[in-house]
Amino acid sequence: MEDLLRPIYQERASDANTLGVLLIEKMRPNSPITDNFDVILLIIVEKSDISWHVKHYEFDDKIAAMHIVTNDLLRKWIDTSGYRKAIAWLTYGKVIFDRNEYIANFKEQIRDFPHDKRNLRKAIEFGKLVKSYSEVKDLYESSQYKDAYSRIVNSLHYLARLAVIEKGYHPEVTVWNQVRQIDPEVYKLYDELIQSDEEIDKRVKLMILATDFVISNRAKVSAKHLLDVLKERDGSWSYSELKDHPTVKPYALDLTAMLAYLVEKSIVQTERVETKGVGVYQRKYRVEA
Repeated sequence: MEDLLRPIYQERASDANTLGVLLIEKMRPNSPITDNFDVILLIIVEKSDISWHVKHYEFDDKIAAMHIVTNDLLRKWIDTSGYRKAIAWLTYGKVIFDRNEYIANFKEQIRDFPHDKRNLRKAIEFGKLVKSYSEVKDLYESSQYKDAYSRIVNSLHYLARLAVIEKGYHPEVTVWNQVRQIDPEVYKLYDELIQSDEEIDKRVKLMILATDFVISNRAKVSAKHLLDVLKERDGSWSYSELKDHPTVKPYALDLTAMLAYLVEKSIVQTERVETKGVGVYQRKYRVEA
């Protein structure tokens, strides 16, 4: 298969703009990592007018996809979980071209997972988690038990990804295999939910209580990125100031849910600021030193 694709990637490898090329082959009949293509050809370039370009190919009875991705976009995918397959591609892909050990160095950086990037990823997953958990409670209180069950499964998935990141690893596509080995507490929640013989409403109710306890215990560590932003000044922040902060943008869509949860748990404090409207105040956020 590599021989058939060689003319395609060799042309790219000869370009000084190309940093590396990886080959990811389909190893099972059903292969989500390769989108069920027989092979993925990942070509990383320094610059391009199009940050992500994809072409599909056929040869013999096989199909292939070529992804040409800029270095900046690939790093953004890794840092923010913008495209989860990217980690698997870099981890399991066969390196067939590596200019100045670019890919080798990139893989080393992924293994190191520095704390600043780890804190950002935790904040992203925490935001999704508390938003999903809030939806679970609302659905349960509305007696929409099947929808609540579906959302609690999603919530546990976010919690699993968060647990993996806390241990210093990037979450993989098969995240529960990772969690089973490194965080038995979180894995037990998931196992109890799907293995229980209780009625669905009782399962959800018990899981709401158990999940709330786990989230509450991890809240400060999980939200450290946002808390550190709040500590950048002595005074308080408006919501719009936080939302527009450059480093908060990756989880801005879940910021409201995060702040609501952190205020509820007294981790973040609020204060009123007078406006021109009589009896109307702007709400601002701060953390106590």
